[in-house]
Amino acid sequence: MQDISIVIPLFNEEESLKELHAWIVKVMQENKLSYEVMFVDDGSRDNSWKVIEEICAADANVRGIKFRRNYGKSAALQTGFEKCNGQVVITMDADLQDSPDEIPELRKMILEEGFDLVSGWKAKRYDPISKTIPTKLFNWATRKMSGIYLHDFNCGLKAYRKKVVKSIEVFGEMHRYIPILAKWAGFKRIGEKVVQHQARKYGHTKFGWERFVNGFLDLLTIQFLSKFGKKPMQFFGLIGTLFFLVGFVSFFYIVIGKFIDPDASITNKPAFFIALTSMIIGTQLFLAGFIAEIMNRNASDRNVYLIEEKQGW
Repeated sequence: MQDISIVIPLFNEEESLKELHAWIVKVMQENKLSYEVMFVDDGSRDNSWKVIEEICAADANVRGIKFRRNYGKSAALQTGFEKCNGQVVITMDADLQDSPDEIPELRKMILEEGFDLVSGWKAKRYDPISKTIPTKLFNWATRKMSGIYLHDFNCGLKAYRKKVVKSIEVFGEMHRYIPILAKWAGFKRIGEKVVQHQARKYGHTKFGWERFVNGFLDLLTIQFLSKFGKKPMQFFGLIGTLFFLVGFVSFFYIVIGKFIDPDASITNKPAFFIALTSMIIGTQLFLAGFIAEIMNRNASDRNVYLIEEKQGW
């Protein structure tokens, strides 16, 4: 088992890879740490994979995985987590904005201070305002909804105890919420460290407003899954019961009124249609709950990604 596994997801970062690799090697050698570096190429369209092949040929500590198409950062991280073997797992971005010099201190916080997960906090950022403002809003909402008070959930530079990454499943766009996934899995010692953030040296940011919107949708999803993912009937059944009871009581009231006044027309009353609609919605929610329970018990592995090539394995 290596001291450290470094998982680096990337998409179109050919210019930065050799420089990043050399920086990581320098830090590992200075601190006398055994290590593995895992580059996960998320379907890059530039020469990133060719550069990874060259790095793997020159350094036996480096491995590469290339997806056949672009699946997203979560898919790349999940695949890296499944393959890594280090005592401490470090994730970082490939754009040189995360500093490998932070790795020894992050490792120390895991092994000596007892944290399960340590998230980087870029207190001073060099990103454009179009990225920093949405990020602040995102972090504020995530803190309020999750109860985890980190400053920067989306920082790519994080450290994990090995058993954390082997216990969680990252899919969709859930990489932003790994601290929440870890807490959900029972790992409660979650900390943060102020880390150096550097201006992007090559290429351009992959951040867009669609990712910002998707982030909030995923936050709602993970909040639902954390409470009802293993017991969906408790959510759908409760709401379904309330709708059905409201509809049934209203319908019963209308029927009693018909007996009192036989000449009254039931179908002319809005309450009749409200009652009928409520009972139908309640029944549908019940059925949704049952179907969700069946799917939950019989779900196949959702994290299956097509790998085109591997290097260093």
